[in-house]
Amino acid sequence: MKKIVLTGGGTLGHVTPHLSLIPHLQKSGYDVHYIGTEKGMEADKIRTVPGVTYHAVQSGKLRRYFSWQNFIDPFKVLAGAFQSAALMGKIKPDVVFSKGGFVAVPVVFGAWLHRVPVVCHESDLTPGLANKLCAPFAKKIATTFPECASALGPKAEMTGTPLRPELFSGSRARGLSLLKFDGTRPILMMMGGSSGAQAVNKALREALPRLTEKFDVAHICGKGNLDASLEGTRGYTQVEFLDADLPDALACADLVLSRAGSNALCEFQALCKPLLLVPYPKGASRGDQILNAQSLNKRGLAHVLMQENMTADSLTEALNAVWAEKDQLIAALKAAPPADGTRRVLEMIEEVQK
Repeated sequence: MKKIVLTGGGTLGHVTPHLSLIPHLQKSGYDVHYIGTEKGMEADKIRTVPGVTYHAVQSGKLRRYFSWQNFIDPFKVLAGAFQSAALMGKIKPDVVFSKGGFVAVPVVFGAWLHRVPVVCHESDLTPGLANKLCAPFAKKIATTFPECASALGPKAEMTGTPLRPELFSGSRARGLSLLKFDGTRPILMMMGGSSGAQAVNKALREALPRLTEKFDVAHICGKGNLDASLEGTRGYTQVEFLDADLPDALACADLVLSRAGSNALCEFQALCKPLLLVPYPKGASRGDQILNAQSLNKRGLAHVLMQENMTADSLTEALNAVWAEKDQLIAALKAAPPADGTRRVLEMIEEVQK
């Protein structure tokens, strides 16, 4: 039986593509192992997946800002590399697939020490620091954006992101029932990520009186962000988070307002949803969401509203503009390269073993 080691962690975006690949890998006969941290988000998600063996190693965080932990974490990364190398000798995998994040660095280095071929995946338009460090040790690098593939050179190929197959099995009827809408008006869905998006939540709620004249609004606002004063508002349903029900909710969404995280963008692209993106601002991140959003906008696949320009008025105007161009946007999304990279990434995993 072939063996594969998966790795990646730090955010949900480093984990969900693995959840898409695991059923396919198991069906192909792979014994699947995952190397992550003891208490990271990846540990919570992967440890519950049937048939996957989870291994924890030490890992430091790769920071671009000053912190006293920057003096300690290199030693954690080094310890994690030796732990990973020892695991490689024990597991003897045929291949490693890395989704990035700080835990991936010692794992990829450990694989290289044992001459185990590595495939990396980079979701954002510019390579993250972890993937920059891993790239010299990888045989192939899959990317979500064409700009990233160009930046990483001949090893890299734009593939899209592995997406969950259940994403495409949503039911509009179940979604309407879940959201308590009758389907007679177009549905605007707002998603801000697992923790919500406070600035967008605020602007959307201020704009509700005008938006609900035209749309039914489904607001996925993030944990702890429900507004009790808006309960019962006509044409408005708010929920903290959707998991198993998300495909049904997306099936009935006619227009999406979202941040610009790469995994979510691939899902919306694959479902051909007209998009208004409000990327996470530069001061609060490395600016990857801004670049992601600009790339889609340049290719005619989405509209963009910068957070610093967002008010209730400008948000309403921007959403109406997207709705007015929905047919052109849907046509462009259908004509674009596939956003679901599952098939091609699985092919790359096989190719590096030859």
